[in-house]
Amino acid sequence: MYQIYPRSFQDSNGDGEGDLPGAISRLQYLRDLGIDAIWLSPFYTSPNKDGGYDISNPRDVDPRFGTLSDAAKLINNAHQFGLKVIVDIVPNHFSTEHAWFKEAINSPIGSSARARFHFHHGRGVHGEIPPNNWCSLFGGSAWTQIRERDGTLGQWYLHLFDSTQADLNWECNEVIEDFDKTLRFWLNLGVDGFRIDVAHGLVKENILQDHSDPEGLTKALRLDITEIPRDLRESLLADVPFFDREGVHEIYRHWRKILDSFEGTRMSVAEALVRPRSRATRYVRKDELHQIFNFDFLTADWTKESLIGLISQTLFELSEVLAPPTWVLCNHDSPRIASRLGGGEIGLKRARALALLIHALPGSIYIYQGEELGLPNADVPDNLRQDPVFFRSSGVDKGRDGARVPLPWESNLLNFGFSSGSPWLPIPPNWTVFAADQQNSPESTLSLYKLSLKIRSSHPGLKNDSEPDVSKSINWIDSPPGIVSFKRNAGFVLFANTLSTPIELSLAKYGLKGARILVSSTDGCRIEGQALIIAPDSCVWLSTEVS
Repeated sequence: MYQIYPRSFQDSNGDGEGDLPGAISRLQYLRDLGIDAIWLSPFYTSPNKDGGYDISNPRDVDPRFGTLSDAAKLINNAHQFGLKVIVDIVPNHFSTEHAWFKEAINSPIGSSARARFHFHHGRGVHGEIPPNNWCSLFGGSAWTQIRERDGTLGQWYLHLFDSTQADLNWECNEVIEDFDKTLRFWLNLGVDGFRIDVAHGLVKENILQDHSDPEGLTKALRLDITEIPRDLRESLLADVPFFDREGVHEIYRHWRKILDSFEGTRMSVAEALVRPRSRATRYVRKDELHQIFNFDFLTADWTKESLIGLISQTLFELSEVLAPPTWVLCNHDSPRIASRLGGGEIGLKRARALALLIHALPGSIYIYQGEELGLPNADVPDNLRQDPVFFRSSGVDKGRDGARVPLPWESNLLNFGFSSGSPWLPIPPNWTVFAADQQNSPESTLSLYKLSLKIRSSHPGLKNDSEPDVSKSINWIDSPPGIVSFKRNAGFVLFANTLSTPIELSLAKYGLKGARILVSSTDGCRIEGQALIIAPDSCVWLSTEVS
């Protein structure tokens, strides 16, 4: 899967923002990369207060991205290239510009229009205190007070994210029926499935009760926050009153029936950060969703112990429900992997090595646009930032703009060929080295991705096992400290060096015959006689007979 963040992928009309015709123009690039499917972040009608995730009409295309005809053309053209298409669905909230919310604030307290959202009276003598102390994941309170029709301060509405994103009440039948329409609308247009935003957030419990540490919980829930200790993070995530409640599973059983009623294979993948991790498997039981994002690699340490532990745990837990694993290094909500792993040359080396590692794992890989170019986070000037996280935190939290900067396509063109107009976020002028047209050499990150994906799809040792128990799909090799190593099926072995020094291993010691290197993340990995030299912060694939 390749994630397209449409606003930053390719602009076709010079307005500085990517669009659907722009994405259509790059389908050949995507096919040549070697992917199987694209996932499109929201392109629906939206005031764009949160990058399109504040939707005012989920069954139409926002003019900034094109038209409904453009969406149909993108789906059809992608299919002609042999690519599946999944699109975002955002069931946790609607934009406050949605017709429903406008109706709600102009309707009386207790009306059916307000029942579609979470409206509650405030606390205090005059209702001036929010109904509880929950924090928005974007900073500040999770509640905003409205003015009633007579001009007086009135009820409060819940928004786990920006104040322009009002949470929907999934106990309301109208909400259920409206999303049924949305699913069927896009399935009828030809999409192959959905990525479900905040999939674990639809059902809330104890909505009028305070949380013991609301600010700590907010930090724990953010994928790009590293300041909170891991133990405290896990403790806070173990019980979130507005996430991972039992009621969400009834919703997804209903959605699965809709998906299965359409011809062909239609799939679903949940964005749901839940703890303990074992609870994630509940979303992919045979009568619910097909996949759930595994966010472990978005925060994983570059150490042998961390990597083996996370991979083993993921495979074991999913084996209990016979569901395929997913592997994600970064997305539009998290720091780019090259920056998270140290930045600069060392960060890119580790990012390439980790990419090669997950490309060898069974299941599905999700690649965020620009990851294949080795892009780091961009340093966006504060006066140009647009993420609501930045504004709601008064600039303390820089937000996610650095991972959303438009892609550099061609080094010698204005704005790197992304747009003939001024990009909505500035592309760093020193990104020439990352431009797609500069990555034709075998040593480039783009070439590495192309080669590894090609080998992944063709090498018999890397094909997904017919054995549904994914915990049996890799065999760990006992290796020295700092070295991650495993076998996959016949003739494939992987070694990854997480240390800052090169490691030399005896191939004979590991019973490897006729070993040859398929691909390595750096040119410092080589075979000399019967010795395998693994460069620092690198990964290498071997094809060999195994004795």
